[in-house]
Amino acid sequence: MKITLKKMLPLLAVIVLAAAIILKYYGDNTPEDGVPTDKMTYRTNPHTGDKVSLLGFGCMRFPMKMNAEGTGKEIDQDSVNKLVDYAIAHGVNYFDGAPVYIDGNCETAMGIALSRHPRNKYFVATKMSNFRNTIPTRELSIERYHKSMELLQVDYIDYYLLHSIGGGGMESFKERFIDNGILEFLQEERKAGRIRNLGFSYHGDIAVFDYLLSLDYQWDFAQIQLNYLDWQHAADATGRNTDAEYLYSELVKRNVPAVIMEPLRGGALARISAMSTRILNGIDSSLNPAAWAFRFAGSPEHALTVLSGMNTIQHLQENIITYSPLTPLNDREYAALEQVTNITLNAAFIPCTECQYCMPCPVDVDIPKVFALYNSIVSIEDSTIGEESVNYRKAKQAFLDEYDRNLTTLANASSCIGCGKCKKECPQNINIPEQLKNVASFAEKLKTSK
Repeated sequence: MKITLKKMLPLLAVIVLAAAIILKYYGDNTPEDGVPTDKMTYRTNPHTGDKVSLLGFGCMRFPMKMNAEGTGKEIDQDSVNKLVDYAIAHGVNYFDGAPVYIDGNCETAMGIALSRHPRNKYFVATKMSNFRNTIPTRELSIERYHKSMELLQVDYIDYYLLHSIGGGGMESFKERFIDNGILEFLQEERKAGRIRNLGFSYHGDIAVFDYLLSLDYQWDFAQIQLNYLDWQHAADATGRNTDAEYLYSELVKRNVPAVIMEPLRGGALARISAMSTRILNGIDSSLNPAAWAFRFAGSPEHALTVLSGMNTIQHLQENIITYSPLTPLNDREYAALEQVTNITLNAAFIPCTECQYCMPCPVDVDIPKVFALYNSIVSIEDSTIGEESVNYRKAKQAFLDEYDRNLTTLANASSCIGCGKCKKECPQNINIPEQLKNVASFAEKLKTSK
């Protein structure tokens, strides 16, 4: 029987389809959801040989749900477990928390989720958070250290940090870690193996950062804020928020790996302006703004891991894809992000990272939420769009709906009493009361222009 090409076409189509299915599901270890399980980029800590996933799981922003009594929110442990399981299955092995995160419940949730996995599958990071409402005595600090191990359900901590050094200046640092002997205690714990890597996270006075690096001690790592906006434009008149370029270069000089926090600057770099988006799309339209920011944060070769506070599977999947594997930025892409930086610096953004340090507010203003809403509309308000565009009108209505629905009249920006408590706690040195007044005025202007 003569077989014509026309008769062969259906069979060929079936063969091609079957081959594609085999390749997709078996050939490259990529599961049905399209997120690879075996392509994560890893960096090696030169001090302990740890192979750390370039994507680190920041546990400050775990998903929440309403509690059984309906009186408030609590951590959604089932969702946390699913996120942690998915992360580990896709190569993520660094999980960062602190005793003060999520109203003191972060480490408990981490312990529950992580202890369900073999101990060699993850690195746990937590911090000595002996500040704010805590008297940093030696006894209370050591008690907090042991409590972290208990809640995390571990008998050693892989990465332990002096939390938020620089906040409060040199006087506060010495009270928290030097005068009470806690730094010496932690160094002894490091020698005993109960702390495998000892480091610090930096916010605030650069003199403290420089002092720590001047000590006759080899730090295993340090956590710094690094993103393309803060690379050369973080410094201000007070000396806080030092440029990431300086911080990173000083760490490299001393062979101290950098753990990167705030790669999205609290989500602001995922909400860039339409003009900025067009610039990046002109290079690669397949990448969203968050992926560009994560590529920037992960490109420095001494970046050990880049933390992301992921509270949805979608965000987790997107970030895994970006780092599985990482494609480092090239010169053209760096130049494009410099253009985006200049546009962003000229916009009316509030540089809030949604870190929650300003909370709780005495009058229940959800400060990070207010600023996030404001930034979401400012991000598209540029000269190339105009206030009459469809996109702008939609964004304006979305802002007002969210502002009125989720921020009650007792807890929106206009409720601020100007007490200044939040301002003292802000690592970004934002004049929060002043900015809340600006947002309140902005909201009223939008309402009258509807």
